[in-house]
Amino acid sequence: MKSFISEFKEFALRGNVMDMAIGIIIGAAFTAIVTALVDNIISPIIGMFVKVDFNHLVATVNGVELQYGAFIMAIVNFVIVALVLFCIIKAMNKAASLSKKEEAEEEPTTKECPFCLQEIPIKATRCPHCTSELKE
Repeated sequence: MKSFISEFKEFALRGNVMDMAIGIIIGAAFTAIVTALVDNIISPIIGMFVKVDFNHLVATVNGVELQYGAFIMAIVNFVIVALVLFCIIKAMNKAASLSKKEEAEEEPTTKECPFCLQEIPIKATRCPHCTSELKE
């Protein structure tokens, strides 16, 4: 149990709290936009084709109203949010892979001393660690 708590503490304190808070606020605003899009544009458009407003679809079972139309619209909300997040993450991963390729193409600035195996500048003619003369 102690290791679980320490692992959780490490996980919780790893990220920047302000970045997470900003992400949550932007996510909530984005969700409100998507909800408005689905409720005010997509639902009426679908309603034109099937002649039913999904937000008002209700089933009554033993005197209890089940608003399954609102549930269907919530699923549409989720799919739209998931699709947009997928596209954003895919673009971020592509951008990250492009920067990794640029970093990999840089020429090395250090080499290994053949005598003491320490890392030294590539232009060095004598190892600063073991003072051996290096042949170029």
